[in-house]
Amino acid sequence: MLVRFRSRRPHMVVTIAVLCMLIALAGCSASGGPAPASPPPSATSVSEERIVIKDFRFEPADLTAAPGARISVVNEDSAPHTVTAEDADVFDTGTIEGGQTATFTAPPTAGTYRYLCDIHPSMTGTLTVR
Repeated sequence: MLVRFRSRRPHMVVTIAVLCMLIALAGCSASGGPAPASPPPSATSVSEERIVIKDFRFEPADLTAAPGARISVVNEDSAPHTVTAEDADVFDTGTIEGGQTATFTAPPTAGTYRYLCDIHPSMTGTLTVR
């Protein structure tokens, strides 16, 4: 025998469903809305340093930076230059044309890294990571 249940008040089911949704929405907004977004941890922990190439010299010639720091290199000469670690696998800006800027990331391991300009090897500097 098949028995069908028929609701005598179908609008009551709809009303209860709407009330449940309103209560759920009110609970979500009770805190005053979503929490403000905070910057990702890496954005606040990465420092930025700068090397300026001017008159065929690195300024400063000896730079200290945190591991993973972003280092901007500004070439104020008209000649192209590079900032290349003695072990080029560690960091290398590639050729930076006069008036241009390049960036590289300091190695993650603390230590002293000597670098030079591949085009003008008499230009040298030291990056100390700590």
